[in-house]
Amino acid sequence: MTKDMKDIVALCKRRGFIFAASDIYGGLNGFWDYGPLGTELKNNLRDRWWKDMVLCPPIGPDGAPIEIVGVDASIIQNPKSWEASGHVGGFNDPMVDCKESKKRYRADHVRVYLPKDGEGQAVAFDKDAEEAEIEKRLKKLTKKAPADFEVETLDKIDVEKFTNIIGPDVKTPGTLTEPRQFNMMFHTFVGANAGDDNKAYLRPETCGPIFLNFKNVVDSSRVKVPFGIAQIGKAFRNEVTPRNFVFRSREFEQMELEWFCEEEDVPKWFDFWVEQRTKFWESVGITKDALHFLDVPKEELAHYSSRTIDVEYQFPFAQKGDEPGFDELEGIAHRGNYDLTKHQEYSGQKLEYFDQAENKRYLPHVIEPSTGLTRGVLALICQAYTVDENRPSGVYLNFTPEMAPKKAAILPLTAKEDHVPTAQKLYLELREEFTVDLDIKQNIGKRYARQDEIGTPYCFTIDNDTLQDQTVTVRERNTMSQERIHMDKVKDFLREKIRG
Repeated sequence: MTKDMKDIVALCKRRGFIFAASDIYGGLNGFWDYGPLGTELKNNLRDRWWKDMVLCPPIGPDGAPIEIVGVDASIIQNPKSWEASGHVGGFNDPMVDCKESKKRYRADHVRVYLPKDGEGQAVAFDKDAEEAEIEKRLKKLTKKAPADFEVETLDKIDVEKFTNIIGPDVKTPGTLTEPRQFNMMFHTFVGANAGDDNKAYLRPETCGPIFLNFKNVVDSSRVKVPFGIAQIGKAFRNEVTPRNFVFRSREFEQMELEWFCEEEDVPKWFDFWVEQRTKFWESVGITKDALHFLDVPKEELAHYSSRTIDVEYQFPFAQKGDEPGFDELEGIAHRGNYDLTKHQEYSGQKLEYFDQAENKRYLPHVIEPSTGLTRGVLALICQAYTVDENRPSGVYLNFTPEMAPKKAAILPLTAKEDHVPTAQKLYLELREEFTVDLDIKQNIGKRYARQDEIGTPYCFTIDNDTLQDQTVTVRERNTMSQERIHMDKVKDFLREKIRG
């Protein structure tokens, strides 16, 4: 059954995963708050990534352990660093405004249908427009079918032809302005004065400060190339068109690794990290058939990259008619030594690595597995969302036990005094080791439905038999099967299920 993004978003708000930022004031486009369950889910994914990357990194292709260290750098860095990286001069999107609707679009995200016969008007659509919508609108405005048009993005069309283009949300041509470059970095001012001399930027990516700290890490640690530096943190981009829930927002979190190695070893390490990152997503519950690997064409590569593999996920909003669609979850890029070269040039500081064994200095090449933590959370929710008409809730979230925000729920069968104290006792014992929920209110069926909707894998019910023989009913989320175990075995049961 096709998953509906509207239903997923509604569940996220209803059950406390994700809210619009400043919701009581109508929200703020491109900003989101994580509720109690969303925070736990995000922490679970973050902690697992950090464990796999820093605390217990994988064994390298030669069978030896690899070394990765972590940093937590400031969100605001010296503004010259963003000049060196190219963000001040080149971190731009082509933007157009509609003079009638007052809406703003990225020119490279607007698809323009140009009549093949050159007769009549062209019609523009936002990139997320569905085929049925396109066909209906073309027929209404031009009396023609999609097959009668050629499609080109707005940024590739001469400005003088804009007068003949009907914008995405209007009925008359000539309302789109000439594209202008829009820098996506948020700026602020450091100190008491607000002027160009005090201007600074919120970081648009987390990798930049890693490169700035390369020399500090090498000088203060016993790391040797090849090694990695990892960071998890927030980044900020003033996106022209935030969209698709938390997928593209103006404030987000990234989990990034910069892997430093010699140039001749790049192919080996690139393949290694593609394999490791695939294993990671499968281990947290993303099925292999929901992933797609895009070897980015050379003409679409970032200026610093000689090769990039995009790990794409089958997000519901990417669906194309009856065919599944994919959008980026993680990028694995060979950045060369571009970043260290630029920062060495702009800072005047020597950033070369000295290999004592080989008695040589060089700037290492970099392989960068970079994933959005917030996109990862969205992927987990979309993957877990399961429609099941045979249960009261009609839906459940099929998280792996490790990723589930709540590992278990303790449910007294009734709110009777003799059930509740026993439930509280078990809850207090479990919460020292697991994130668990004590759910007392409403009938047992409604409580099961709630726990299904938030993805709790196991429910332990306290009933009259519990008071007699100290056993509890265990309900498994996916199958709804039940069994009885002794209360003394509950903690071991969860350990086995969650940690394998």
